[in-house]
Amino acid sequence: MSDLTQYPIHKLQKLLSAKEITSVELTRAYLEKIDRADPKIKAYITVTPDEALKQAEKADKRIQAGEAGPLTGIPLGIKDNMCLKGVRTTCASKILENFVPPYTATVLQKLEEQGAIFLGKLNLDEFAMGSSTENSAFFPTHNPYNLDHIPGGSSGGSAAATAACLCAGSLGSDTGGSIRQPASHCGVVGMKPTYGRVSRFGLVAFASSLDQIGPITKDVTDCAIMLQAISGYDNRDSTSVDMEVPDYQASLSTDLSGMTIGLPKEYFGKGLSEEVEKGIQNAIGILEQQGAKIVEVSVPHTQYAIACYYIIAPAEASSNLARYDGVKYGFRAKDYSNLLEMYKKTRSEGFGPEVKRRIMIGTYCLSSGYYDAYYKKASQVRTLITNDFKDAFKKCDVMATPVAPTPAFKIGEKTDDPLQMYLSDIFTISTNLAGVPGLSVPCALSSSGLPIGIQFMAPHFKEERTLKAAYALEQALGNFKEWPQF
Repeated sequence: MSDLTQYPIHKLQKLLSAKEITSVELTRAYLEKIDRADPKIKAYITVTPDEALKQAEKADKRIQAGEAGPLTGIPLGIKDNMCLKGVRTTCASKILENFVPPYTATVLQKLEEQGAIFLGKLNLDEFAMGSSTENSAFFPTHNPYNLDHIPGGSSGGSAAATAACLCAGSLGSDTGGSIRQPASHCGVVGMKPTYGRVSRFGLVAFASSLDQIGPITKDVTDCAIMLQAISGYDNRDSTSVDMEVPDYQASLSTDLSGMTIGLPKEYFGKGLSEEVEKGIQNAIGILEQQGAKIVEVSVPHTQYAIACYYIIAPAEASSNLARYDGVKYGFRAKDYSNLLEMYKKTRSEGFGPEVKRRIMIGTYCLSSGYYDAYYKKASQVRTLITNDFKDAFKKCDVMATPVAPTPAFKIGEKTDDPLQMYLSDIFTISTNLAGVPGLSVPCALSSSGLPIGIQFMAPHFKEERTLKAAYALEQALGNFKEWPQF
């Protein structure tokens, strides 16, 4: 049989249920691939081979007994900001370098109950703050399509591992584009569900009103399978919404007749590279051939999204990261003469430059005399952005936009200019501010062979619409790219 690691989840599922392969064989194939290829990609922070093989043995017993679910025996990777009991969870930060959580995140519990296999924990920008996975305290991750380029961020490890076939699929988290932007750069499918659709219990918080966990997969069918597995109400997360979860796979169709796709004019202008625009326009033409009606819409407050986000997210981060002080758990500085000095030294030595930058911005925005001028004002602008989306969705079922202004840039290209780096998320941030679902699906390759994604956004809790549009496009495009070989 050809390289099993290249197969999507739904094909592996068929092979497992037909007993043509075992989960142990499959897990070994991925572990061997990680040993061989990951020294070049650097997607994993922690690999858990012994635990993975034990899970695979259990999964095989379930399959033999006819008790398998859609993800039973499927080897997955987990972004290293989700707690897994007994396994090191670092958030790619020195301050949590040796932290082993005493409990498991709800999403991982759901996957465990389904019999999924966890191969290990994947690299990210420290505390999910960044757009390139260069802010990891341990090492940068490389783009499998060109090792000199970034994989995107902050879920760069998750996207790179999925594209390099170092896992069958993975979980990421998305606060301002951190699933969709790396998915676009690595030629995989990435979904940020509606805020409240997937439990955040056990996700190490960055900005609590924006963070959302979602799947990164090889294709849209796999995305629907994984989204189904992790969605649903959780009373341990106060922002979780108690709503019925639809059958996402049932919504996958190549017939888009009756669907109206809106193109927000604010997303197609200055700063968008020619190659990305060409790829997106070609994809829109294909969607029209599939029966979709294309209309222009407007989200007028888009111009304020970056400014709004870079007040709200750092303000919430500054509050959330106050708990890392060297007292209860995590890193503690060695030499200090009093408690205050211990706090200062621990935080100075434990956090990286980008995290410190955001803590300082956030603390300033929340400080006495500035709260109304910054955080309150940004929250009001956020409401205007949310209303823009509601108005736009009165004219269309989904919106289609670019994911990132350019294909993946070179490692080191933007590290000296944080503002340029922040602009990498210009097309993804509004989705988080409004809380609506967004999905990135590959639609083109740049002249140098780097993937380009298109983003679909839908009204709150209408993930199936984005999956339907993405599936129709994916099927029409066929296999226009091959998985990188390692």
